[in-house]
Amino acid sequence: MTIENEDGRDLNEELNGGGELENQEELQDEDSSDKVTVSKVSGMYEDYFLDYASYVILERAVPSLEDGFKPVQRRLLHALRELDDGRFHKVANVIGHTMKYHPHGDASIGDALVQLGQKDILVDTQGNWGNILTGDNAAAPRYIEARLSKFALEVVFNPKITDWQLSYDGRAKEPIHLPVKFPLLLAQGVEGIAVGLSTRVLPHNFVELIDASIKILRGKKVEVLPDFPTGGIADFTQYNDGIRGGKVRIRAKISQLDKKTLVITEIPFGTTTQSLIDSIVKANEKGKIKIKKIEDNTAEHVEIVIHLPANISPDKTIDALYAFTSCENSVSPLCCIIENDRPLFIGVSELLRRSTEHTLELLKAELEINLKELQESWHFASLEKIFIENKIYREIEEAETWEEVIGNIRRGLEPFIKHLLRPVTEEDIVRLTEIRIKRISKFDSTKADEHIVILEGRIEEIKNKLANLVDYAVDYFKNLKKKYSEGRERKTEIRVFDEIVATKVAIANEKLYVNREEGFIGTSLKKDEYVCDCSDIDDIIIFRRDGVMSVTKVDTKTYVGKDIIHVAVFKKGDKRTVYNMIYRDGGPKGKAMMKRFNVTSVTRDKEYDLTAGTKGSEVMYFTANPNGEAEVVTVHLKALQRLKKLKFDLDFSDLAIKGRNAKGNIASKYPVRKIELKEEGVSTLAPRRVWYDDTVQRLNYDGRGQLLGAFRGDNKILTILSSGHYRLTSFDVSTHFDEDMILMEKWRPDQPITAVYYDGAKDRYYVKRFLIEVVNGEKNLFISDADGSRLELVSTSDEPSIEVIFKKVKGKERDPETTNLAEFISVKGWKALGNQLTPHPVKVINLLPDPEPEEVEEEEVDEADENTNTNEPSHSNSSADDDGPAQITLEF
Repeated sequence: MTIENEDGRDLNEELNGGGELENQEELQDEDSSDKVTVSKVSGMYEDYFLDYASYVILERAVPSLEDGFKPVQRRLLHALRELDDGRFHKVANVIGHTMKYHPHGDASIGDALVQLGQKDILVDTQGNWGNILTGDNAAAPRYIEARLSKFALEVVFNPKITDWQLSYDGRAKEPIHLPVKFPLLLAQGVEGIAVGLSTRVLPHNFVELIDASIKILRGKKVEVLPDFPTGGIADFTQYNDGIRGGKVRIRAKISQLDKKTLVITEIPFGTTTQSLIDSIVKANEKGKIKIKKIEDNTAEHVEIVIHLPANISPDKTIDALYAFTSCENSVSPLCCIIENDRPLFIGVSELLRRSTEHTLELLKAELEINLKELQESWHFASLEKIFIENKIYREIEEAETWEEVIGNIRRGLEPFIKHLLRPVTEEDIVRLTEIRIKRISKFDSTKADEHIVILEGRIEEIKNKLANLVDYAVDYFKNLKKKYSEGRERKTEIRVFDEIVATKVAIANEKLYVNREEGFIGTSLKKDEYVCDCSDIDDIIIFRRDGVMSVTKVDTKTYVGKDIIHVAVFKKGDKRTVYNMIYRDGGPKGKAMMKRFNVTSVTRDKEYDLTAGTKGSEVMYFTANPNGEAEVVTVHLKALQRLKKLKFDLDFSDLAIKGRNAKGNIASKYPVRKIELKEEGVSTLAPRRVWYDDTVQRLNYDGRGQLLGAFRGDNKILTILSSGHYRLTSFDVSTHFDEDMILMEKWRPDQPITAVYYDGAKDRYYVKRFLIEVVNGEKNLFISDADGSRLELVSTSDEPSIEVIFKKVKGKERDPETTNLAEFISVKGWKALGNQLTPHPVKVINLLPDPEPEEVEEEEVDEADENTNTNEPSHSNSSADDDGPAQITLEF
């Protein structure tokens, strides 16, 4: 319906166009007595939304560059300063006082105060203020108390250099910005969501910010990284200085208590123990991980205990926790602040530089104000001395008017005021007239001179600070560090993370079945042939009789083609699994071709023809070998008149390993009747070289870190811990190592370990040499378990030697002794006490370096793809020439 006003204009157009809100009009339809009321609201929203957005950005959500506070935080601190008397105040009272300045209700003020209190920088708290670790809320405002911290009183306030404005109702004054002389915004961190933009500045370490500010003052470049109150481990390689687009990966700190128990002692920033446990339980229900029980023992510190079922790898579970639960989080920083009433996106280092320069300006302003006050004190003290010593006060005895009094004093002062810093004003003269007779009568010229000298000394001191302002600011920051840095050490460990492939750590929570004839695979085909356990995110590789290979995602039931000859879980990039195949090229009379190949990468759900592509080709023999085994087969030919030899042997080790597209070598030009396995194969791959990357504390096969040696299937890694334990582990890349590890090497069963330790019960040093006897993957204590016992040094050298330096006894020194420990004690069991090293008090024991070894040629190992054929059997366990650099000794 079109409604027109009295001027004949379309009211619908007015509502959609410009114009102001006008009075309501009553219109009456010609055919009806009903009245239609129309409100002209056109243009009502033209500026309102922009005004609202600007208000939310400037007055609620985004902090200011000058002091790092949102308005509610600034008003809270101002209210706490007004209430400050050194004692705690009920939070309810603080909230009520703040409402004089902040017009957005008590709930927003209370939440802001709780957040400030939990950051433990500006506000001292008393009562139940909640727990950032568990996510528990604070008690009601009437039950908890707060006051300003000593740090806040020193750093945040100075009314003399504060700019003020009227509060929202005009009844009180509030600070425009607080004169904060510290990068509080970076220390506390902040999050806020406004209209059209948001901010997320991550918290940084208190001490590191002070050190970085000092470097900035000295003209050096700095880099600061976040430090989270919940601790944890973080990878900052993509932090990007806190600018939009950066990312921080944070992990919980998980340790292995024993082979069936994991303990989480620190959690990622942005999570709580409850949310973390919920994510673990959810992953367990989905079958991503397997846990038996989980306990939350968190109180002052985080302690989440995870109990594992039998036969579940703790190392693999740790990786799975990072891959499938909130034990690893990704946080995206976005450093947005307000400068001159406009949003500004800058990096953290630039923000710190501006904050440091602002602190320098505030310190300068404070010094200038102090200088002016001291100069005024010196000026009046000098003027007072002139006034009293020269008895100028007598000049006013006969004056009859106030103007005459002022004039007489001014004339009396004129001969003596040439050395003053400024002219004498009428205000100065008025102050002189206010001096009491009692003070004049007791005036001591010597004390007055001493007071003036003290003022002059303080003035020179401040002038010197102004002349050396940067040094003064450096000393200011150093003083803050000295007074307030205790207990503010870095909580978040900085580390570079390795990538965790979800398919490698997912628990095999499904069973895979196959119907070979009809061509179906899936987890729901329980009546068909069982293949293996798998996870629900695995890829499955399928080989068919017609020579076609494909890879597909695991599902309940999938058609992949008839006549399946092999099904398995596909591992991307796997160069160790080698497929041996003989196929007939073409029809029944086609020649037989043989090939060896591996499959490292494919396109999912794409079919690949592994034969020469001739129609009618068929696979006659196929094996999948997880460690590159090459068997010997017997080929039986069809009987033909001209053939005399109807069977012969083929050794797959004679073939090189090539790509899947290779056609292969001719096995026989004549028709093949059948192929039989004659002899199990051995690996034709070289031993696998293993490295240890100390940066991520993980093993790898990629040449990162220090080489441990070349490993075969049953080789182990020996680690020795500072606690006096040893541990044998596999060389799987998912293996986790203890943080107190002091020695790591490839384990040689015939190599004795030499240890020197202190027995706390006997108060003596002992030496023992032993062979590893327990191979169970657990920690085994090989020193005394008495209180105070400790491992002094350990070595796997053939001829370890030590130097013992003794303590002075009654002023007498004993010469140091050198001992060959291989001659000192024979090899015994790992539980043996050992021999006492010396009965004399020991000051220090030094392990002497080994003599230079003779050069020995090392076995060549193909590091590129490890597919080199070798005649050495894979079951060989001890070889002196495949060890390579075998030992890593860490700082102890």
